[in-house]
This record gives sequence, structure tokens and C-alpha cells, in this order.
Amino acid sequence: MNFSATSDLKEIRNLVNLELLNFVANENKYLNEIASELAPVAVAMERFLLDSGKRLRPLFAYIGFLGTGTKPSAEILRATAALELIHVCALMHDDVMDASDTRRGAPSIHKAFEAMHIEKGLSGSAEQFGISTAILLGDLALVWSAKMLHQSGISGETLIRALPMYDEMRVELMAGQYLDIYEQALATESVERSLKVARYKSGKYTIERPLHFGAALGGANNELMKTYSDYGLPLGEAFQLRDDILGIFGDPSQTGKPAGDDLREGKRTVLLAKTMELADEKSKETIKSALGNQNLTIEHVMRVREVITQSGALAQVETLISNLTSSAQSALEHGEIEPLAKVALTQLLTIVTQRTL
Repeated sequence: MNFSATSDLKEIRNLVNLELLNFVANENKYLNEIASELAPVAVAMERFLLDSGKRLRPLFAYIGFLGTGTKPSAEILRATAALELIHVCALMHDDVMDASDTRRGAPSIHKAFEAMHIEKGLSGSAEQFGISTAILLGDLALVWSAKMLHQSGISGETLIRALPMYDEMRVELMAGQYLDIYEQALATESVERSLKVARYKSGKYTIERPLHFGAALGGANNELMKTYSDYGLPLGEAFQLRDDILGIFGDPSQTGKPAGDDLREGKRTVLLAKTMELADEKSKETIKSALGNQNLTIEHVMRVREVITQSGALAQVETLISNLTSSAQSALEHGEIEPLAKVALTQLLTIVTQRTL
């Protein structure tokens, strides 16, 4: 297979999916050999991993590798595919922390295993069983990520080059997740603090660090690493800001989450911080009464949307997304990146800010 011939994102994603399919099939065989009781775990892991997903982190890692001009291979592709399993870990744990009932239009992992507990008539708390299982499955996904990387077939020298970026990506993700729940507990209304959470919780681990990881696999120099940061950091923040908008204004058929789910979860996003900065006192009360309200109705969500729009916060965040995207575009124009990779990274500017792939 000629990996050097394409930077077609859909083709690369299909190849990543194939690698993940093969990996999870082998791992699930091992789980079932350990005990038949692990069969539901194997099924859940496979469904969660393979049902959907844009594979942004493997895509950025693979394109980051192509940008070095080093010849790609099946082993490199397999190594970059391993990053998707870090994302799986984050999603499973995120749903527990946010008490989110759905993911991609289906029950979240903790809710699925809570239902299994009830169906089988098991003893103890069904809710706690579901939460405990989701934590363990998220941990398993993180272990699988490292295993897939280590067994990818890349040389020891290549692995050693890439491990620092792989480690940083995982550390920054966990740090960002903590900052996210801490900001909710603080009930902060700071745009600056919310932007920092956006950078660490999502931006860096979605774009900058995968690019660095791929670049390290290809033996990149410091100049290329800096170009990837100049591109990845603003684009990563734009990615999270789009996520913030979708969390309140998104169509459930597209997001896989109920309308206004970020409000129910009490998310302290840049969009809401901007709204609290701009809105009048009555409008602020509308926002405050929605945040963390598990019984939030669609009518209340619609009122919040109206407040956000009329305050000018939505327009300001859209402008911020555009400005950040322009900064990322500028980094591509001034950095030394192989032409194939530059084409793909230009396409990804739109994909990650408009969520189309």
C-alpha cells in the first residue's frame, strides 16, 4: 500500500478505522479468554470505538508526520491511530464527570452498564456499578492506546522520539479535565479562565500535541514543531469554541446530545462567560437559573439562546473563531511544511471549526 501517495483525509480516516478494527478485535479476543463475564465489556469497547468519530487526533498526527517529508508506512499509521484510544478514554470519563446520559445518540457507557445491572437483577447500586464500569473502561482505553503504540511496529528509536509528545498529550488532557470541573465548582464567569480550560481540555490534545507527536515520529526539527504550535494552538481553541456553541445551539441529531446539555452540566464556557460580561441583570438571572439545572426544559434552553444572541456574545465568539482560524492559516503560509501536508492542514481549518468530515 502506497501511503506516500495521498493526503486525502477520508482515505486516511478509513485506514485508521481499519487499524482500530484489527486492534480491538485482537484485544477483545484476549478479554473473552480471561473470562466470559467480560463479553459485555468487549462489545461496549468495540461499539464505542468503531460506531463513529472523526478521528481528528490520528488525522492530525499522520498529517504532522507527512509534514516532515519522511516516507510514511503502515507502522506509522498504526502508531498515529493509537491516539484515538486516548480520546475514547476522555469521552468515557467525561460522560461520568458531566453526568451525561447520552453519547453519539446512544446511552453513555455508565448508563448502558447501569441498565445491564438492572436487567440482570444484580445486587447493589446499579448507578454505582455503571459509573465504576465506565471508569474502568476509560482506563482500559488508555492502556490500549499505549499498547497499540508500543506494538505498532515502529523502530525503537522512532518510539523513543515520540514518547515525550505522547506523554505530554496525556498529562495536559488530564490537567485540562481537572481545570474544567474546578471551573464549574468555582462558578467562574471569567473569559480568560474559560479560554485556558478550552486550550488544555481540548485544543492542545486535539491538534497541537497530535501534530507534535506525528512530527516527532518523522524526526522533525524545532522550526517545524514551532510552526505546528503556531497553527495548532489557535485552531485548537477555535475547535473548542465551536464545541461550546454546539453545546447550546447544536442540533441533537447532529451532536448526539440533548439540546442545551452544556447548560445542564453547568459548563463554564467562553460563550457563557462572554454572555455574563455583556448581558443585563435580568438576562444574567436567566443564564444562572439554567446552569446545572438537570430539569432544564427546551423552552428554557430557547430563552438562554435568545439571551446569548441578543447580548452579542454569540457574534463575538464567532468573530473570535474566525480570528483564531486566520492565525492558524497564517502559520501555514509562513512555516516550512511539505506541500501534501499543507494542503491537508488547510482543509482541516474548515473541518475542525465547522465540524464537517
